This record gives sequence, structure tokens and C-alpha cells, in this order.
Amino acid sequence: MRTKSSKTKKINVVTLGCSKNLYDSEVLMGQLKANGQKVTHESEQKSDIVVINTCGFIGDAKEESINTILQYIQEKEEGRLEKVFVTGCLSERYKPDLQKEIPEVDEYFGTHDLPNLLKVLGADYKKELVGERLTTTPKHYAYLKIAEGCDRPCSFCAIPLMRGKNVSQPIEDLITETQKLAAHGVKELILIAQDLTYYGIDLYGERKLADLLRALAQIEGIEWIRLHYAYPTGFPLDVLEVMKTEPKICNYIDIPLQHINTDILKSMRRGHNREQLEKLLSDFRTSVPDIAIRTTLIVGYPGETRAQFEELKQWVADSRFDRLGVFAYSHEDDTHAASLTDDISDEEKQSRVAEIMELQAGISFELNQEKVGKVFKCIFDREEGGYYIGRTQYDSPDVDNEVLVVSDQHFINLGHFIEVKITEASDFDLVGEVVEGL
Repeated sequence: MRTKSSKTKKINVVTLGCSKNLYDSEVLMGQLKANGQKVTHESEQKSDIVVINTCGFIGDAKEESINTILQYIQEKEEGRLEKVFVTGCLSERYKPDLQKEIPEVDEYFGTHDLPNLLKVLGADYKKELVGERLTTTPKHYAYLKIAEGCDRPCSFCAIPLMRGKNVSQPIEDLITETQKLAAHGVKELILIAQDLTYYGIDLYGERKLADLLRALAQIEGIEWIRLHYAYPTGFPLDVLEVMKTEPKICNYIDIPLQHINTDILKSMRRGHNREQLEKLLSDFRTSVPDIAIRTTLIVGYPGETRAQFEELKQWVADSRFDRLGVFAYSHEDDTHAASLTDDISDEEKQSRVAEIMELQAGISFELNQEKVGKVFKCIFDREEGGYYIGRTQYDSPDVDNEVLVVSDQHFINLGHFIEVKITEASDFDLVGEVVEGL
């Protein structure tokens, strides 16, 4: 039998990286709370133990993770912390190096080490806690991770090295988790995975995303369901039919496309060419005419010529994506692309990023101007700087457009849906006035 200290330690969980990491932190915190532990998320108050959930996706994220570890090690050395533990993607991939370079960390854990991490924190892993999380988002929306890992062979990506093969969660478990979220006031569900497109193949022998969406849409209390991180190859087109016919499914999809030049796509090992990508986008817009498409691109990939970049840039201009982000390529250890010559300077990569983002800002401005005078159903996340800050169904938290309503002219219950008429628009923000509450 474990002997427990008479004083319960206060544990602060710090999350770096994407929403999938945030979900993992919420699961960890839920387990700690169920064990009677005192746990907070990114608290500025004094704590006894810090658990850092790291990101190892790209160079900047790795640097942020290392700097955060060093920050808390300094606090430990100054006597303001007792212990520092590190988990997550960076720890999964570089554990031996981290142990050698930063030995002051009390222990490192990988992405699949939750039971061991809990044991060190004086808690028991409770298998029966399906769907139990200590959510960190505003109470009206939450992320739902429907699968872990990835089976795709993309040349530039280290996620399979950090997260392993695709493992889908059973539909029944996801229904249970969503029911619990809805019971706690969640109205908007954001589905996440390394690859939504692949969902179900490992469990059911076929793609089951559409079936999952139909099941989740039946849950009382859930009003919006949006899709993050789909993959183009093998995209299940029956999802578009569900999106078109089921009002709870937001007309929104986040689908990283990375490039359009066929030779670059082949080198990236994406499994499709330009013609196939353009056909998929046409299917999206034909099936769901007002769909908002969010994508990400990579520029400066090894061997990307100026002509290939110009092709990408023209495609962005022609495609008029609603939302778009750009990464400058950087080598990831042990990936196929790392064997290629990184032959484009950092200055040129950043110049290409800036060119596309300037182009996208103009596209976004024009698309937003088309919204002026129209009425949209919005959900409001927070009050800040004299405004209520909300979103339409076409906008995901933290990464997309926001709708601003002057707070001294209206009263809005946060987490509620409100009809808003857009009166002004800029590149990435909309300003509006309340029409009526729903």
C-alpha cells in the first residue's frame, strides 16, 4: 500500500503546442482530480510540482518547449518548486538527449506514458474514467480527440515517430464522452486527430467519420460540431453529405494541403497530385457551397523552385481560401525529407511566407467585406478590451476570424448563441451589432 504524504501537493500542468496536446493535458488533469489531487492549468500561483506537456512538431515549437523547461528548472533551483516533470512529443522523441542535456528534470515521459506519469505523481490510472477530463477551454466548447497517431508517410512530418500508428477511439466511447461534455454545458464540439480522414479504418475496416458525425449530432445540448485536421487523400465524401444535411455540423473544415505543385507533392509523399486536389476542393464547394476551408501550406521545401512557388502563389490567389496559414520548411530528424538538401535560405523561406500571407490578407479582406450587412449566428467566448468576442460557424477558436460587439451597447451571456449583423470588416475581424438572442 502506498504511503501518502499528509500534505497534498499542488500540481500545475503547462501545455505547449496544439489542441491535441491540450486534450492530453485535460485527460491527465481529470485523472489527477479523480485521485483527489490539487491540480491547476498554467496557473501563476505557487505550486509544488510542474508537469510540462511539450511540443516537438517544428523548430520553433521545440525551442519554446526547451525554454519553458529551463524556466521551470530555474524556479526549482531557486526553491520555488519541488519537482519538474516533462511529458509530450518532445520528450517522446528526444528523451535520451534531454536527459543528458537537462538532467535537472526529475523525470521524462513519452506520449503513451500516462499511467507511469500518474504513478510518479502519487495517483492511480483509472481505466473507468472514459470521457472524464478537466477541461481548460471556456465551458461552452471542447475538443474531442477521435484518434491518436498517424499512418501517413509524409516526408516532412515526424508525428508518426512521436505519436505512433493511427488508433481510432470507438464510436461508443466518443458518444459517452460527448454526453458528459454536453451535461457540463458544452455546446460546440471540435473534432481533432492527426488525421480525421482515416478515422475508423483500424477498428471497423472502413472510414467511419460520417457515421460518427451522425451519432454525435443526436446528442442533446450539442449545437455545433466542427472538423479539424482532415487529410486530402482518401477523404470520405459521405462526410460532405452529412455536413449538407445535418445543421449541427458546421460548414467548416481544416484540411492541410501543404502544396499544389505535383512534383513537390510527390516528394512530400502526400499520395495525390494537383488534379486530384483540385477535384477534391471542387467536390467540397459543389456539395456545400458556403463551406469555409481552412488550410496550411509549406514553403521552402527542399528543391522548391521559384517557378513552383509562383505556381503555389497563383493557386492561392485562384482558390480564395477562407483561412490559410504558412510554415517555412525545416528539417525534422529521421524523416525522409531530412535526407534531401535543404537548399533554400532562411531569408528566402521567410520571404515566401510573407508573400503568401500578404496575398491571403487581401483575400480575407475581400471575403470579409462580402459579409457586411449580413446576419450570422455567433457564439461568444469572452469579453475583452471593451468588446464581446464571438465567432460564426465558419470560425474556430484562436485561429480564425472573430466577431466583435461593443460591450457597453449590449449585454451578451458568454457561451450563448446570438444573431449579429455585421457592420464593419477588416482583414481578420468582423464588427457587428446584436439583432436578437436565440
